[in-house]
Amino acid sequence: MSEYGVRIYSEDFKHMKWDEFCSLLRGLSADSPLGRIVQIRAENDPERLKYFTAHQKKIRSDWRNRRAKQVTQQDSSIALEQFKQMFISAAK
Repeated sequence: MSEYGVRIYSEDFKHMKWDEFCSLLRGLSADSPLGRIVQIRAENDPERLKYFTAHQKKIRSDWRNRRAKQVTQQDSSIALEQFKQMFISAAK
């Protein structure tokens, strides 16, 4: 709403095409509420993380925990196999 003036529960939004929605989403500024959340979730710089508020740390932690739960056994097996191959290659 703050970025484009479109309400999620409006008729305009209900009839919006997916491509248009994706385009609007990509165009959100870092200063929008969603943009700030995305920045918090994506931050990995230890120096910046030191200055996160408790609320920002909770947002980031909740996101990382949720993402960790989405890793499947197959994903884990593939990653382990890739590490194994990497070490085999490095040992040659």
